[in-house]
Amino acid sequence: MEINIALLPGDGIGPEVVAQAVKVVNAIGKKFGHKISYKEGLVGACAIDATGDPYPDATHEICAASDAVLFGAIGDPKYDNDPKAKVRPEQGLLRMRQKLGLFANVRPTFTFPSLVHKSPLKLDRVDGVDFVFFRELTGGIYFGEPRGRNEQGTKAFDTNVYSKEEIVRLARMGFEAAQGRRKLLTCVDKANVMATSRLWRETVQELAPEYPDVKVEYEFVDAVAMRLIQWPKAYDVLITENLFGDILTDEASVISGSMGLMPSASLGSKVKLFEPIHGSYPQAAGKDIANPLATVLSAAMMFDYAFGLKEEAQAISDVVNLSLAEGYVTEDIADGGKAYKTSEVGDWLAAKILG
Repeated sequence: MEINIALLPGDGIGPEVVAQAVKVVNAIGKKFGHKISYKEGLVGACAIDATGDPYPDATHEICAASDAVLFGAIGDPKYDNDPKAKVRPEQGLLRMRQKLGLFANVRPTFTFPSLVHKSPLKLDRVDGVDFVFFRELTGGIYFGEPRGRNEQGTKAFDTNVYSKEEIVRLARMGFEAAQGRRKLLTCVDKANVMATSRLWRETVQELAPEYPDVKVEYEFVDAVAMRLIQWPKAYDVLITENLFGDILTDEASVISGSMGLMPSASLGSKVKLFEPIHGSYPQAAGKDIANPLATVLSAAMMFDYAFGLKEEAQAISDVVNLSLAEGYVTEDIADGGKAYKTSEVGDWLAAKILG
């Protein structure tokens, strides 16, 4: 199979972790007989520095022409610490999602047997956790108009807007995922207060009869925020709007014991993008200490979701589990044992795949 991948390393540790994922992808290509090619683009702070634009047209063209996008991270303290900056790295991420039509963010949360003790939750709460969020990405308060401040600068406003079409396409993805899992779907909203949430709930209720094998539950976002900590094993597939999903998926990410382990996908009708959920971690940039496993597992999701190559995806997941079991890991999860460099972990994973 010929595979064309757009590489967007981005800022901070992005280039380092993406480089390790590329090693693994190349090893998979060699092992399974795929021809893999790459084109690299700028996004985020590095793109602003080079072009003045956090998502340049040249980068968009590379992404739009690719079979999948492998993305690192964006963000830089010089922009984070300047609230008045008119051009910001995060604007590039939002525009990329919108222009590529990436309307569904898929974030799995699961635990690793060798690391379950590192979770901040008790063992009986987290052992065996396996759920996935489908977060709507291109609607809601992040994109709604109008937005701004009054003339005096003393009041600010954002508008939360959703169309039925946006809800339907995300909900269908969630229903279909639930059919292939434990057949439980949870719609997360705030329908007791918000008109947009009532539209979400009504729309999901209308769709539910089309999926009679899936049990549907409806929960308010504040209740889910509590239950994710109290009993995360109660969930299978959760669907929700942009802002709620942004917050809840970050909460869920710590259940596994390390944000450096969780992958994600952003899906649309054409191009699909895969990225680790952690940020750019600028304090570690260039030190060869960042954990690359979330990016490597994002590459596993790429083989599965973008290409339907489940054996290749499983081979990556298996070798990541092996690295955790054997302690061939970076300092953040070394737990007092020997810590290996980012590049050493990438080399080890690739060698094990080919070995």
